[in-house]
Amino acid sequence: MKVDLGIWDRLTKLILCLIVLAGLVGVVVWYLPLIHHNQRMRKEVLELDGVIEREQQTARQLKADIDAHRDPRTIERLARERLNFARTNETVFRFQAPVTNPPPRPAPK
Repeated sequence: MKVDLGIWDRLTKLILCLIVLAGLVGVVVWYLPLIHHNQRMRKEVLELDGVIEREQQTARQLKADIDAHRDPRTIERLARERLNFARTNETVFRFQAPVTNPPPRPAPK
């Protein structure tokens, strides 16, 4: 047998829906700062991963430079280029870049 309670049945369902909705809003409001904090942390992690990758690339380049400087031929080449060293009885020729003429100045009026 079905009893018609009229408006009270509808109000009860409406109140229950509003309570559930308020609970969901409460959960969202409760966790919203945590969600924003997690997003900031993820962004910071991505930035730091980029920094780590750049530093690892720099470390690889420096290690390659160190390994290259262990070769005696490289040391000799650097000494010749940067310090102007030469072997005994060796003549070194240095060429300078040609000096170009500066652009002409406009005639005074």
